Amino acid sequence: MAVRMGQGGRLALKLLAGFVAVIVVLVIFWNWDWFIPVVESQASAALGRKVTIAHLNVRLGSTTTATVSGITIANPDGYRPAPGDPADFGTINRLVVRADVWDYLRHGVLDLPLIELDQPVFAVRGSALGGDNYTLHMAGGKTGHTAPPKLGELVINQGSASVVVPKYKTDFDLTVQTRAAPEGEALFTGGEIVVTAKGTYAGAPITGSLIGGALLSLRDPSLPYPVDLHLRNGATAASLVGTIEDPADFAGAHLQLSFAGQNMADLYQLTGLPIPATPPFSLTGKLDYSKSAVRFSDFHGRVGSSDLEGTITEAPGSPRRQITADLTSHRVDLTDLAGFIGATPGKTSTPGQDAATRAKMARANASPNLLPDTPIDLPKVEIANVDLKYRGDHIINRDVPLDDVVVHLVIHDGAITVDPLDFAVGTGTIDGSVDLRPVDGVLHTRAGIDFRNLPLARLMAATHTFAGAGVVGGSARLTGTGNSVAAILGHGNGGLQLFMQHGGNISALLVDLAGLQAGDAILSALGVPEKTDVRCLVSDFVLTDGVVDTKALLLATAEANILGSGTVNLTDEKLKLAMRTEATHFSVGSLSTPIDIDGTLKHPSVLPQAGPLAERAVPAVALGVLFPPLALLPTIRLGLGDKNACADTLATLHAGDPRNPG
Repeated sequence: MAVRMGQGGRLALKLLAGFVAVIVVLVIFWNWDWFIPVVESQASAALGRKVTIAHLNVRLGSTTTATVSGITIANPDGYRPAPGDPADFGTINRLVVRADVWDYLRHGVLDLPLIELDQPVFAVRGSALGGDNYTLHMAGGKTGHTAPPKLGELVINQGSASVVVPKYKTDFDLTVQTRAAPEGEALFTGGEIVVTAKGTYAGAPITGSLIGGALLSLRDPSLPYPVDLHLRNGATAASLVGTIEDPADFAGAHLQLSFAGQNMADLYQLTGLPIPATPPFSLTGKLDYSKSAVRFSDFHGRVGSSDLEGTITEAPGSPRRQITADLTSHRVDLTDLAGFIGATPGKTSTPGQDAATRAKMARANASPNLLPDTPIDLPKVEIANVDLKYRGDHIINRDVPLDDVVVHLVIHDGAITVDPLDFAVGTGTIDGSVDLRPVDGVLHTRAGIDFRNLPLARLMAATHTFAGAGVVGGSARLTGTGNSVAAILGHGNGGLQLFMQHGGNISALLVDLAGLQAGDAILSALGVPEKTDVRCLVSDFVLTDGVVDTKALLLATAEANILGSGTVNLTDEKLKLAMRTEATHFSVGSLSTPIDIDGTLKHPSVLPQAGPLAERAVPAVALGVLFPPLALLPTIRLGLGDKNACADTLATLHAGDPRNPG
């Protein structure tokens, strides 16, 4: 008996047949390239620039493999490549990505066991006008607690990049390649990634190599990620060798960092740390990362003729990074620190100098000027807030009578404070502080120094000839504007007062202090016996708009009082001083010859005044020379103590001199 199919049944059968036919057609003619517009749109949105692809293929399974060919990543909108530059930011011949789909469905974590790039080529460019094509404006991800993807093996075949950024004087090429680790030399069991660099960086030649593990993320936390980096930029060499337990967060770092070069200021290009100029250096220490701070700790080495050790920490901050340093030198050569005041650091005998550094030192020595005129780089100073503590346990300079140095330097929002700036001199101290604040691009400076009970024997020990048990005290004050030491002093105001009692033998004192080759002739001209002893020295200088004027200068001896007057122009560094003897009783010294001190700070000239003796026999008042005022007594007592020879001498002189009624 035949069964007749109803009209509805026949329709359902036709629909089923059509659906099967569609499936068959799709299976036969399916092309994943149909999804290219969707993939391009998603990639372009994620990178903030147009991405195009030539072919797409997907092999489905528990581990799905996607293969993308002919990828082109365009320059960002608005960027125009220079003539001769590639039209696009980069190309990738082929990209293969494997994803564990089932792991994602079960745990919500995207597991990518393999990322393989074939011939990735990038052209990184910065326009001379300031624009660039390498800043990525990537789309933000979804909010929430979505776990980051688990990245597995990275394979790169014949990767390369050219980097040209005129703003930073940079033009170098990179090559990137993964490889199986050589047997017996493996840094990591999963293979190695090798990066090389060659060209120019910051205007100096650069070469570098990096060998690391080929895995971006470690599946086994017990296997730390290896790093072996060696870099040379100009005269500076750096190396970073060790392991990182968690490279994604730079946690668990066990790295040894080494720097060596001719000038630590060159490290600014590699580290971003503003460091003053130094002589040749070599430092090695530990590098780690903890609590969002990078720390270079337990480092040791040499800077010029000085040893240096300590710890430097860099932490993020807003609006500036925070750099904290605690440094110590057990033996320090002060010339190695000259870069902090804008002078050329080191000296001709400093070890490790190359030909360029020796030539720079020779130019500095040949300069007619003594005051450092290198400007402080305010933009660099404003890069970070700095808290630096430094102690030099023993100053080794034979011609500097200082024992140790303690410095605390703070930079906050571009303002510089040095407090304390202290030196020990035997049983005495030199206590200083400096405050520099930028106003409209110009530093406004305020500084003060107190000299307390400085033993003269210690001060003069460097001469190896002068003996005495005297004490020196006094103070100096300065306010000024300018961005270098020379400019600040050349526009400065303030004063200097120095006092000394029981100064020892005057012959050795004058010859050694002034460096005079004709010391005996000078003493003869002044009418002073060669072996007379110094009772006291009183000096009072005032600084007005860069010109030092001698308010009072008295060197009192048992035989005579030597007085001085004149000016020192700190703008052109020229001297115009005179000295004359006032005998305590009539003698040949009553007809002494005034002494002129001319020339410059770096090359002074000390000679008797020219002319017949009769013309030179003029009173001290004619030279503008006066005895120091009694108003100096409180300051003298502050520097030398309540009971001192200078206070007694000054009081006695004023009591017996009608020109100085008090």
